[in-house]
Amino acid sequence: MNTEAQSVNPKRGKLTDKIVRTLPVPDKGNRITYDTDVLGFGARVTAAGAIAFVLNYRRKSDGRERRATIGQFPAWSVAAARQRAAELRRAVDSGSDPVGEAAAERGAPTVADLCARFEAEHVDKLRDRSQSDYQGIIRNDIVSELGKLKVAAVDFEHVERLHRKITKRAPIRANRVIAVLSKMFSLAIKWRLRPDNPCKGVERNREQARKRYLTPEELERLTKALAEYRDQQVADIFRLLLLTGARRSEVLSAKWEQFDFQEKKAWWTKPATLTKQKAEHRIPLSAPAREILARLRKDDEPWLFPGRSGQHRINLAHSWRLICKAAGITGLRIHDLRHSYASQLASSGTGLHVIGALLGHSQPQTTHRYAHLFDDPLHVATERAGAILAPKTKGGSVSKFPVRSR
Repeated sequence: MNTEAQSVNPKRGKLTDKIVRTLPVPDKGNRITYDTDVLGFGARVTAAGAIAFVLNYRRKSDGRERRATIGQFPAWSVAAARQRAAELRRAVDSGSDPVGEAAAERGAPTVADLCARFEAEHVDKLRDRSQSDYQGIIRNDIVSELGKLKVAAVDFEHVERLHRKITKRAPIRANRVIAVLSKMFSLAIKWRLRPDNPCKGVERNREQARKRYLTPEELERLTKALAEYRDQQVADIFRLLLLTGARRSEVLSAKWEQFDFQEKKAWWTKPATLTKQKAEHRIPLSAPAREILARLRKDDEPWLFPGRSGQHRINLAHSWRLICKAAGITGLRIHDLRHSYASQLASSGTGLHVIGALLGHSQPQTTHRYAHLFDDPLHVATERAGAILAPKTKGGSVSKFPVRSR
């Protein structure tokens, strides 16, 4: 409270707009003229001539005197300010502390503050690719729209409105934004910043799982384009992606220490810190993959694919666009090389559990997307069984099974 404030008890009864308008201006500091109807309610006049309504009260918890500012005159009339003072007085009598609560509200974290903590304590633990995706969503979609709101003030309508807005231009992106927000608010509950998650109940946009694989003709053209590409280090990255079904981040960040070379065999053990499933993943390497590694091997280099400043190679997007253009391939993502590897396994009759093990899937349903590719080997197998089991005529053709009449 301002120690230079001077209190005056008016002799003219309760405050009115006319009285407040004619209150004398003090030479310095401020002067408060109290009302006679609501205890502690008054009009404060500063040396600059500004008038504001205030309420003095004692905090119930410890008896400490506080002063709450209600509003400026004439924007607030005496009647409106008195009514608000009465409401505050009732709240104080019930144990509230308007000044303390307002201060806490001003100091409460915003969504921008939550984003900063989320990046520092959660995003930094993710894989490089995921970190980049999260940071882009946070910066471009979340902070720009919700950053100034208090964490405790965000409600379902705020989140749903943001989802609808992004859906107009990018439906899948809208779902990803909500996924990041939901994780963020789940941690906000854990950090005791709010009691609930406002993302709960937001209806996501329908997504169709991609089923894009290289056709035999596309594979032939891609192989030719890779052979002719000017940067053969990048070409080898794409070759290894196709031959192992590994994720881009796993190949780019691979170190020679992860590989175990034996006679006619080689194993690649991906550390848990680099895999999506957060578990060590060990896979065998085919002869073509081993040939690439043998050609790349350098004893003085820790990375398979070294980049600048002692780090590994990072950006592949521009090279991928050029290679696909040269190969006459459209609509194929780098990640679809992983799908193509799995599709070849499935088409050759490899079991889903083996495919899942090679890809490092932690959930069987993730591998199940390739189940439809078993149609061809199943057809071949059933024809083979039919040829063995069905009775044949002397001429070699399949005879009809006898049908018993009812």
